[in-house]
Amino acid sequence: MLSFGSTSSSTPSAVNFDHFQILRAIGKGSFGKVCIVQKRDTEKMYAMKYMNKQQCIERDEVRNVFRELEILQEIEHVFLVNLWYSFQDEEDMFMVVDLLLGGDLRYHLQQNVQFTEETVKLYICEMALALDYLRSQHIIHRDVKPDNILLDEQGHAHLTDFNIATIIRDGERATALAGTKPYMAPEIFHSFLSGGTGYSFEVDWWSLGIMAYELLRGWRPYDIHSNNPVESLVQLFSTVSVQYSSAWSKEMVALLRKLLTVNPEHRFSCLAHIQASAQLSAVVWSDVCEKRVEPAFVPNKGRLHCDPTFELEEMILESRPLHKKKKRLAKNKSRDNSKDSSQSENDYLQECLEAIQQDFVIFNREK
Repeated sequence: MLSFGSTSSSTPSAVNFDHFQILRAIGKGSFGKVCIVQKRDTEKMYAMKYMNKQQCIERDEVRNVFRELEILQEIEHVFLVNLWYSFQDEEDMFMVVDLLLGGDLRYHLQQNVQFTEETVKLYICEMALALDYLRSQHIIHRDVKPDNILLDEQGHAHLTDFNIATIIRDGERATALAGTKPYMAPEIFHSFLSGGTGYSFEVDWWSLGIMAYELLRGWRPYDIHSNNPVESLVQLFSTVSVQYSSAWSKEMVALLRKLLTVNPEHRFSCLAHIQASAQLSAVVWSDVCEKRVEPAFVPNKGRLHCDPTFELEEMILESRPLHKKKKRLAKNKSRDNSKDSSQSENDYLQECLEAIQQDFVIFNREK
């Protein structure tokens, strides 16, 4: 019997697809699509990510989805994109999360937004609070980058996408080569090559430094691409030194240097380091926590900060459009009932689908 994780039984009052009105498609990730939805009873708006079960099985990504759900169900923070509900039907797994309409930082970089030091400093503070919280929950995110930082309409930063996050308990170290290469800390490559002692929470703070540099300058401090071999990257970190812009304040350069320290033992890698730094001595942290510090960059109100082609794709190209789901599932049911189940074309696929159905954890944060 296949199993993907902890078992949960659905209760009659569990939230499901019918409790939401689909408003529009806004994007797609590596193996899921995202749309804006409104919960019918409360009229609250959310983002809903949905992942096709069969595709997840074919790409061997079911465990990743379960892992992400397991993590998201246990955490909640003002600077994270929080999970509110998870549920499933025959075709898809659904995650309903905070709706953030300010777009991600990659989108704004592509729109050539000139981020000021003041703006980037606030992002560093907000992300420092998020990362410190994750550390308290034993979580390494492993994919901090502009694509995974979403802004709300006021311009505050929120970390999303726990697809490759990992949980490490007391004194454990992570060893997997996981992340997006240009943002991955040197010790991840080092550990992979030499089988050393592994790595820990410090890797997320390196990624934060790379991202902060990129926001300020428009390009990253190291010329690293996904196809660079690991050996060459280990060499790179020991030979190339980061060039800081002369236009930046001494304080900002000092802060970036501390985040981009190759040796993790000497790197800024917790909230206490950040709070004690001369560069951020004027920050009123209670105000940051309460979102009382006004961001200098506020996304344009009334503009949806995403690629408009997603909506078209969902309507025209999508073979299983969401708005026709009810009709389709009813049709499938009658087809299934008329088919001799012993003539199943793909037993393994069927077994996997049944395992997902059984192991998927239904979640409702309101309860």
